[in-house]
Amino acid sequence: MAGLNAIMEWTFFEEVPVPKEVNEILVEGEYAEAAYKTIRDVAIITNKRLIIADRQGLTGKKVEIYTIPFKSIIMYSSENAGLLDVNAELELWTKAGTFKLNINKKVDIRKLDRLIGKYIL
Repeated sequence: MAGLNAIMEWTFFEEVPVPKEVNEILVEGEYAEAAYKTIRDVAIITNKRLIIADRQGLTGKKVEIYTIPFKSIIMYSSENAGLLDVNAELELWTKAGTFKLNINKKVDIRKLDRLIGKYIL
């Protein structure tokens, strides 16, 4: 599988409080579990999906929201950051392709691993 290229790639820098405005896009029965700071915005883990907001343009007023439903994930892998590694990695294989998450050392990769496993297994 090493030859597959990721469709999208994001970096999670640190866990942050879940923004209140995320409630505007959640469906009935969905709730936020955790939130992570990305380069310009935030990623949310809910009980149903991974939501990644991506601010675009110079002002950042345009926001594109990516949703990866847990039911579309067919396999995933996580890699710990070693002593010389800056980031850990989480790779998600979905029906649409592969997504890669770079995980900063400030993020508990095992917590993230447990959350994703909890909803796709």
